[in-house]
Amino acid sequence: MSCFKVIEGGLLSLIQDNGRFGLCHKGLTQSGSMDEYAYRVANNLLGNPHNTNCIEITLGGLKLECDDACTISVCGANAKFTINNQTADIWRTHNLHQGDILEFKFATSGVRVYLCVKGGFNIPQELGSCATTIKEGIGGLNGKSLQKGDIINFFPHAIQKEHRLHKADFIPQYTQNLKLRVILGYQDGYFDPDEVEKFFSQTYTISSENNRMGYKLKSDPIHCKIDGIISEGISFGAIQIPKDGQPIILLKDRQTIGGYPKIGSVLPIDCFKLAQMRMGNHVTFEPISIDLAQEKMKLFYESLGY
Repeated sequence: MSCFKVIEGGLLSLIQDNGRFGLCHKGLTQSGSMDEYAYRVANNLLGNPHNTNCIEITLGGLKLECDDACTISVCGANAKFTINNQTADIWRTHNLHQGDILEFKFATSGVRVYLCVKGGFNIPQELGSCATTIKEGIGGLNGKSLQKGDIINFFPHAIQKEHRLHKADFIPQYTQNLKLRVILGYQDGYFDPDEVEKFFSQTYTISSENNRMGYKLKSDPIHCKIDGIISEGISFGAIQIPKDGQPIILLKDRQTIGGYPKIGSVLPIDCFKLAQMRMGNHVTFEPISIDLAQEKMKLFYESLGY
């Protein structure tokens, strides 16, 4: 059998892919890989199609036994990664043999590690995606995180004869400070100019309320002229300002509608970087025009072969 056996599931290890689209009107969130850069590079190293599924490992703790020869790639957070207790580099491919043991220790910088296998994991799609959404109980293995004893099948394949590495110049450094580019939205008029200026001038600390749904920040509160809006659809990266004035940046597992005013939206490629930050790290904001934002997004996906 071509599979991995889960020896330890870690804090939160999930089957993910690009996510589930076109279903927000039914209340189903997008989900998908939080850091698309690391996820897409890991698949590119294996020559996989762009939507190939992966395991997203949050902080570490995952331990697997391989039951058939295969080629894998590992990209993302700086978690010590071992094969049979021997330290192995990430941002590259590795060939495995039957009985090999993979282990991911806890990350020292960054949050999320991506493990891909050549050809992908043999997991049926639900509503067009393998992405696991725990709160909705769909995707992955029965809509849950990986647990001890789980079996993750993969498609048998010939191992790659040559190892592939990601260029060192393009490996991100996961720092504790990040500047996020923001497209102001049509609701920015709900905020006085002084409040908008404050939003862009102060430094925020990432609170303990951060997960796949969103990151809540802490700083001097931003005041809004209204208490709320009629609930409406929410985009990836939308910045809600709730009544306590502390911004919430909504990410892949966000709710589909919400009634807090939004001052703008973080550039999606910056949300991928945010997904590698943790409680206590700091972020600042700077505005970006919609035209430049679109150009940045185009360049990002073109650089990854889209």
